[in-house]
Amino acid sequence: MSGLLDRISTPADVRALADDKLGELASEIRERIISVVGQTGGHLASNLGVVELTIALHRAFDFRVDRLVFDVGHQAYCHKMLTGRNDRFDTLRQKGGLSGYPHPAESEYDHFVVGHASTAISQALGLACAAELGGETRRVVAIVGDGSMTGGLAYEGLNQAGHLGKRMLVVLNDNAMAISPTVGALQGYLGRMRAVPLYNELRNELFEALLKIPVVGKSMEGLVERVLEVARRVLTPGHIFHELGFRYFGPVDGHDMQELVSALDDVKKLSGPILLHVLTEKGRGFTPASDDPAKFHSATPQSVAAGFADSAPEPEPGTAAVPYSSPEPPESPERPGSEPYTKVFSRELRRVAESDPSVVAITAAMPSGTGLDAFAREFPNRYFDAGIAEQHAISFAGALSRGGLRPVVVIYSTFLQRAYDQIFHDLCLQPDCAAVIGVDRAGVVGSDGPTHHGVFDIAYLRSLPRIVLCAPKDAAEVGPMLEMAVASGAPVAMRYPRDFAPALTGVGEPAAVELGVCEVLRDGDDCTVLAYGAGVEWALGAAEELSGEGIQCRVVNARFAKPLDEEMVREAFSEAGRPVVSVEDGALAGGFGSGVLECAAGMGLDTSRAVRLGVPDRFVEHGRRSELLEELGLSAAGIAGRIRKELER
Repeated sequence: MSGLLDRISTPADVRALADDKLGELASEIRERIISVVGQTGGHLASNLGVVELTIALHRAFDFRVDRLVFDVGHQAYCHKMLTGRNDRFDTLRQKGGLSGYPHPAESEYDHFVVGHASTAISQALGLACAAELGGETRRVVAIVGDGSMTGGLAYEGLNQAGHLGKRMLVVLNDNAMAISPTVGALQGYLGRMRAVPLYNELRNELFEALLKIPVVGKSMEGLVERVLEVARRVLTPGHIFHELGFRYFGPVDGHDMQELVSALDDVKKLSGPILLHVLTEKGRGFTPASDDPAKFHSATPQSVAAGFADSAPEPEPGTAAVPYSSPEPPESPERPGSEPYTKVFSRELRRVAESDPSVVAITAAMPSGTGLDAFAREFPNRYFDAGIAEQHAISFAGALSRGGLRPVVVIYSTFLQRAYDQIFHDLCLQPDCAAVIGVDRAGVVGSDGPTHHGVFDIAYLRSLPRIVLCAPKDAAEVGPMLEMAVASGAPVAMRYPRDFAPALTGVGEPAAVELGVCEVLRDGDDCTVLAYGAGVEWALGAAEELSGEGIQCRVVNARFAKPLDEEMVREAFSEAGRPVVSVEDGALAGGFGSGVLECAAGMGLDTSRAVRLGVPDRFVEHGRRSELLEELGLSAAGIAGRIRKELER
């Protein structure tokens, strides 16, 4: 006989289940999540923590009419299963399969593509206002968690929602975690909230007792309300939300199905903005994930197998400032003896910091993903976690610089987009402020898809005055480039991909990196290839392939997208009839190749034989990095083929 989950084709089937079957359904969903993530990889701990909550939401609401909006959409796997996608769930994060995040193209129950944090309250408020203006009666629910309440956008949404008083429910999924343990004063506040009895229960019990006293009960009601108002300010766990215009309920046990459904049934009858505080355990149902949720945030098949084998690594010795975790491994095939760029950058940063006590490191809630957890253990007093607040992290770094320090902020490319104004206003515009921005996960990322591909940073940063854009070609160049960046006295964005850093052969020993100066790696008379960052390896591979056909390509490691080496550009475009090919792991619109063309045009050079290779002007869906690069023509074979066509032309 098939299990309960196989009989769920729509949320209506969930609402039709007997109460005593809900626990069984939750167990089957957890087994399915663990099984599939064990094959495809994916976000494990966060999804295991919200199973009961997701079931309860679909039981209490009809989201064909009502609306459910996710924050940090990596906690939507159970939601996908309950909304008709269980039969395709084993295609999760695979090219052409289900997205790892909510996606409107997949289901009527998904309203936004969601991959960033702190957005759900603003989006839910927009849906609530649109429903009211359209004369529709529906309830809107935002599920917020995994540290999203440390992001300022969440409070901007709360502030307006409380002011407008629209009918909406915010479910605070409080698991004391983001990807790593949540930091900041708010986390301490939420911790105290968990320890305080329900204010609403206290209020109701007092009124029931008073009303049993003849005459006195009613006459004392006004006084009790005033006394309770004072008590609320002192004792109420949700006081901050009350002041923002929300009625607060909770905390509620997020794994007690009966309590959850009861609480949701109660609050959905109320009007105005409501916040329900739910306590969940990240990784619940899979002991390795609950013991070390940071390690199993974005799990690989290998880590799940190791968890079953009870062979997860023990914490490293040293300070307990940050629990043991390691950078999320790349999806590309590992090269013998190679390490991920993130690990190389982390090691080189610690080396630079060892010799320079003014170097400090900052992360925006991603200590393990960026490799800064190792820095935190070695230099705990020089490490700062800003929470999910990339804007604050950049402004904070600028002020540290003004104070005489040398800050290095490491942020994923896709999340750095959120801090664009601060890079402009608090770094580049300030004449004496400098910081190194380690732009991790730059370029095509892989299975996390369009919300996480870091392909736009070159374009969105290149227009800013004072900023330096650079990218190492391999593992050996990371250290010298970082030394240059720290010593430059300028805002520097140093990008590197989610990939293994190659150890390129035949290119000589790493030399000191000079600001704005490229290096020629291979000479040739038929074509010039100007490659940036990860593109250097592909360009060298293409040149090697073409050399067997008698085509000799000059390969240049540009090193910098800004400032460009103008002599390199002049020389490349001065050879009459020779194609000039730019290669980048980023968006073509406004990217490195665009900068090369602008530079050449500014010098009056002939650019008619220029070819730009990179990511076209569209969003790239999910798939393995190697698959997507091949599809985009960003491989040795793809580049060689494009050069052949240009030479034939």
